[in-house]
Amino acid sequence: MTDDQQVITEEQRQQAKLIWDHHRMHHELRPCDAAIGLGSHDPGVPVFCAELYHAGLFPTLVFSGGLNPTAPERFPRGEAVHFREHALELGVPDDAILVEPRARNTGQNIAFSRDVLAAHGIRPSTVLLVSMPYMERRSFATARKIWPEAEVLCASTPLEFDDYLKTIGNEKLVVDQLVGDLQRVIEYPKFGFAVEQDVPEDVYAAYTSLLAAGFDSRLLTS
Repeated sequence: MTDDQQVITEEQRQQAKLIWDHHRMHHELRPCDAAIGLGSHDPGVPVFCAELYHAGLFPTLVFSGGLNPTAPERFPRGEAVHFREHALELGVPDDAILVEPRARNTGQNIAFSRDVLAAHGIRPSTVLLVSMPYMERRSFATARKIWPEAEVLCASTPLEFDDYLKTIGNEKLVVDQLVGDLQRVIEYPKFGFAVEQDVPEDVYAAYTSLLAAGFDSRLLTS
């Protein structure tokens, strides 16, 4: 077993779950004017987007994302293109989907998707962001900064933490990602990328403990 696939301890699992729970916004979903499926390496995003579309939560869906910077081979024609194709297979009609194929980060996902919607005459007052589970808080904070006039709700596949670990199959990678996203939630407001989010003391303590234990492969590099 490589270091990247190491099994986490029970204490580390509990610390990671604290961060996982903090990342999720726990918004009560209701119909919105449009939705954005944020590009990522997680194929569960288009699946959940399709489920929410069929539930009548939005009439228009934008898939946003170019090549995944850490795993370009996963979606070689770009995240948005592959997500659209998957949603079509799940019965979402073609005329309900818009594609934004250039974004390379969450800020671009939101800003470019807003522009695509506007180009089609859609200026939503309520927007549903669909992301990986641990990206909810960061995408919310980013959208509040970039698109303050829109009311933003966040959603992700309703998986418990242990179930998500099994789905991904790499415990260290998941914890690294949880830690890396929390670092961004903390640091991005300093650069004007997002609004500030309160981080409870126990969540911050879990974060620093996991950092000290070496769960750091997804940290900002500069």
